[in-house]
Amino acid sequence: MVSENRILGIDFGDKRIGLSISDPLGIIATPYGTLQNDATVWSRLKEIVTQEGIALVVIGMPVTLRGEKREKASQVDAFADTLKFHTGLDVLPWDERFTTSIAQQTLLDMNTKKKHRNAKNGTLDSMAAAIILQSYLDSKKKSLSC
Repeated sequence: MVSENRILGIDFGDKRIGLSISDPLGIIATPYGTLQNDATVWSRLKEIVTQEGIALVVIGMPVTLRGEKREKASQVDAFADTLKFHTGLDVLPWDERFTTSIAQQTLLDMNTKKKHRNAKNGTLDSMAAAIILQSYLDSKKKSLSC
């Protein structure tokens, strides 16, 4: 039986959507893979939500260094609204500043071969989604410990 407590992290992109998933306790985010951003994305996301017992979605929101929404934010908002419609889940926007840079450095630190760090295979997108989700999970831990 699948636990219904997992959280899905999303790094939205025009071509690919990076995915990550939390453990059932909401402690650790793990890269999950990528989906092509095409007409099949909604059915595939619904399938993942059902298979993995997703209870919440956290989506990276592009913001400036001042915390203001960037131009791409309207696309992310529209995607989040459509995702909520298709899944019935809450979709929480989360600051994604520097996640791609952190993901690149993480993959380098892990001694990931260059061909596996290539943006075209989606590894970077999935790692960025994991960093977004881990940031959210860490903020929950801090708020619970106060």
